[in-house]
Amino acid sequence: MSLFQRLKEGAARDWRAYIEHDFVRRLADGALPEACFRHYLIQDYLFLIQFARAYGLAAYKASDLEDIRAASAALGAIVDTEIKLHIEFCAGWGLSEADMASAPEAAETMAYTRYVLDRGMAGDLLDLHVALAPCIIGYAEIGAAMGTAANDHPYKAWIEMYASDDYQQVAADEIRLLDSLFGRTGSEARVPDLQRTFDKATRLEAGFWQMGLDAAA
Repeated sequence: MSLFQRLKEGAARDWRAYIEHDFVRRLADGALPEACFRHYLIQDYLFLIQFARAYGLAAYKASDLEDIRAASAALGAIVDTEIKLHIEFCAGWGLSEADMASAPEAAETMAYTRYVLDRGMAGDLLDLHVALAPCIIGYAEIGAAMGTAANDHPYKAWIEMYASDDYQQVAADEIRLLDSLFGRTGSEARVPDLQRTFDKATRLEAGFWQMGLDAAA
């Protein structure tokens, strides 16, 4: 069993609350209010900036050249590709980069992203990636569960992005990286602490969905 699977099973209730959140269900069936989705997109832009910082930290925390290269590649992909694609996607929803950059970070955005950075600063590369895992791998599970969407589905492009083979591969690579890091730097004695990190990160991700849903209130 992979480390991710162990952690996911250990957080079964929180994991279901995250990947089956009402925001996700409404997004899947197209019933999510557009105001909620736009608010989510703005916060996701701000979220990605902090995720880029997390991979900069990953390079600093790396103990060998292979891990530095992996962190550098991920950082480059976020800064040069993912954020650019997000900006282009958001433009279709009437959101400019200037609009998103000037928006205040929601408390929920700060809670999860700063938690990730804190775990990385206080711990090692394994701690950092365990904190990142609910986002990276959870989105792949959500996308795979949604599958394909009808041509007139308002959130078709978002669903297809996370259901895509490319993103599924990103998640599979993260699962393998967790196993590699655990094999090199982990032990059974560390599992309870890693579980606590994973549990909290999963709850914070669910809170990020709730933040989007609350925009309609």
